[in-house]
Amino acid sequence: MQKIDTLAAMRAAAENFRTEGQKVALLPTLGALHAGHASLIRLARGRGFEVVVSVFVNPLQFGANEDFAKYPRQAAADASFCEREGAAAMFAPSAEEMFPRNFSLQVSEDRVSKPLCGVSRPGLFRGVLTCWLKLLHVVQPHALVMGEKDAQQIAVVRKALADLSLPLEILSGPTVREADGLAVSARNGYLTPTQREEALVVNRALLRAKEMVDGGVRSADRVVAEATHIMAQKRRLRVIYIGIVHRDTMEAQREITPGQSLMAVAFWVDEVRLTDNIAL
Repeated sequence: MQKIDTLAAMRAAAENFRTEGQKVALLPTLGALHAGHASLIRLARGRGFEVVVSVFVNPLQFGANEDFAKYPRQAAADASFCEREGAAAMFAPSAEEMFPRNFSLQVSEDRVSKPLCGVSRPGLFRGVLTCWLKLLHVVQPHALVMGEKDAQQIAVVRKALADLSLPLEILSGPTVREADGLAVSARNGYLTPTQREEALVVNRALLRAKEMVDGGVRSADRVVAEATHIMAQKRRLRVIYIGIVHRDTMEAQREITPGQSLMAVAFWVDEVRLTDNIAL
């Protein structure tokens, strides 16, 4: 596995992959790699792609009072992880390499990014798109790999790629959960055992929502009310948003359309912010 830290070296390595007739998939990450990332590497490798994993704590997607400074950085462990999972390369540039002092470009999407996390984290998707589009220009992959835990991010990126006529295949893998049902996330490491127990109620609420829809309920208000009631039983948990939306547009739905609707939740457990969702 190649360990790369400059744009020029990454561009050259990607060109070599293509010259050798290999298909390249890019998996953009913030690092602190975990089982969810492993599943995505395996998904892409199973489809015949050489996988480039970018490991970069992107400063553009963190707000002023968010956890940029304390977000876990573990370059050596991430490199071992990529080696073990069979990634072709790990691209770990510095912030100065990606965004030098004279960098002044911003890329935004103004429809799919607006609701949900777009309200509570207004700079998130602008930062993601600006960073990812630069990565795409450098790596020029055939496919982009994303996890369905970040459902709105998938929808925003799909819209951006469509608007820019970028012919990229998108490979999306299902949310990976820990044995107790908590969606895998680097931020789970912030949780104390008590906080983790509080967070588990969200998965129970999502499963109840799916159960209701599978049973024939189509009223979004009714399903949201039931899920909210379940989560309200935990005193440390504060809901930032909960809603049933169309999986492609993120528009709120009053009537659930099986196969097209999902329930999305963001919440605080004390000072730890987490997200989750479930297809309905």
